[in-house]
Amino acid sequence: MIILAHRGYWKKLSERNTEEALKKAFSKGYGIESDIRDYDGKLVISHDPANKNCMAAEELFKELTKYDNKLCFAINIKADGLGEELSKLLKENNITNYFCFDMSVPQMIYYCENNFNVFARQSEYESEPLLLYKESQGVWIDAFYDDSWITEELISKHIKNGKKICLVSPELHSQSHLDFWKKLKNFNLDYSKIMLCTDVPDEANEFFNKEMTK
Repeated sequence: MIILAHRGYWKKLSERNTEEALKKAFSKGYGIESDIRDYDGKLVISHDPANKNCMAAEELFKELTKYDNKLCFAINIKADGLGEELSKLLKENNITNYFCFDMSVPQMIYYCENNFNVFARQSEYESEPLLLYKESQGVWIDAFYDDSWITEELISKHIKNGKKICLVSPELHSQSHLDFWKKLKNFNLDYSKIMLCTDVPDEANEFFNKEMTK
């Protein structure tokens, strides 16, 4: 399983999306999911409305280049109109292992038309056919309350359609994650090509990767 640390590697909520948490996730071998928006004419990392203390996106991309595209960056698009500057940063830093998601519908069309790596969304509220599925490189699969619809058949179908997969771990929605993880582990899937976005990356890495090799 490819582990994405949700807003970095942190132990306290106040540490999320900080420069230290994001860099620490990389140093531990995890990709990340984080949020990009604009502030004072520049792109910054922030889930909430930005301020002068937010990490510059440019600095995060520079840090990511040290890992030769081995670590994935799931980019949650928090505002409209970021595409031109984001494209510039991706190209300048030769970042190819990334995907953008969660933007508005008009922006999603723009990102697809301008050859960004884009993931469609699927949840119990966003059923098939998924918006811009054909144009997307993958699917962000997110169960807010009920994960019974996330089946081996569903994931296999997306993979057969040439899509990458990123699963949202339930603790991101303040739900217990262990039963969901156990269900996933029983699926007959190649998890070396599937991502899990989680608040507990060490625990997920131990559960899916180290235990599977024992």
